Parts: sequence; structure tokens; C-alpha cells
Amino acid sequence: MCGRYYIGIDNIELQSIIAAVERKSAVKTGEIYPTNTAPVLSPNGNMTAMRWGFPKFDGKGEIINARSETAAEKNMFKKSMIEGRCLIPASWYFEWEKQGSKKVKYSLFSPDNQPLWLAGISKEDYKTGESLFVILTRPAWSGISFIHDRMPVILPKEKHDEWLNGHDSLSTMGKAVDEMNFKMV
Repeated sequence: MCGRYYIGIDNIELQSIIAAVERKSAVKTGEIYPTNTAPVLSPNGNMTAMRWGFPKFDGKGEIINARSETAAEKNMFKKSMIEGRCLIPASWYFEWEKQGSKKVKYSLFSPDNQPLWLAGISKEDYKTGESLFVILTRPAWSGISFIHDRMPVILPKEKHDEWLNGHDSLSTMGKAVDEMNFKMV
């Protein structure tokens, strides 16, 4: 679920986000893969660069997503759910539909073609000091569940402050965007 997303620089809002972050450090645009450094709206409300993925406990690989339904209970995510909520801007995200042994790639995007804001959680890597994030996921809206049974938690702009600063993250996630447009890519 949500193993890649895309940041296009043809949108004015995303252009200004990239420009603001790149004054401090380089970020990737275009197709974003796990472990890439990307722009993120940090818990303190500033745009910054963070690397996608929390290292696994055994040091072998990355955890890139967390289930919104259980993140507050899991040791790996509990503290980040309290003090590390963040938002990840994207033009769209990718998902793959399994058709037998074949996989069909789709882009999923807002019906109004505006940037998506994916709910995430962040923390600092205690070994490297690097800022890290993961994307929160939820059951997919019925209109896209044939592609995949999960989707990112996508928050409308009017819920951003509530997500970053509120005390009831579960309630805020319950106000996530459902409807998405999609096309094969």
C-alpha cells in the first residue's frame, strides 16, 4: 500500500513548497520511492526535508507505512502519533492492481487535481539524527478498493492544523478524504 507517490513541479503550490525546502536541503521530486528524501510539513508546521521510512528493529529494511487503526498502540509508532504527526504533499500516489500474475499500475489523485496531503508520522533516527517519516494508511474507499484494499489517510486543508496540533488524532483521521480519481499509467 502506497509504496510510491509523485510530486509534480507543474503545480504552483508544490513549486513553492519545493523551493522553500530546497533552501535548506535537497529533496526529490517526480516519483518518490521509499528511502528518498522528500518535503514534509513537520509537526511544528514548517516545511522540511525528511527521509521516507523508519528502520526495522533488525536493521534489515524500512517500514514505510503504518495502519492508522493501530499506530497509536504499536511501540514503533506510539510516540510519533503523539508528538510527530506530519503531512506529506503529493500530486498523486501509485497503486497496483493484481490481475493474475500481472500487476497494473494506477495513479490516484484528487478529483479537483489539487495536491494531496497524506497524513504521516515522523521521528528522529536516534543513530543518525536524520528526520524520518511514514505514511498512515486506512481501508480504501469503495470506489478504488478493486485496485487495492488500503489507501493513504488524505486530509483536507481545513484539517491540517487539527492533525498537527490536535489531541484526538483518531477523530481527525476519521475526517479524511474518500473519493479519488484514478487512471492506468
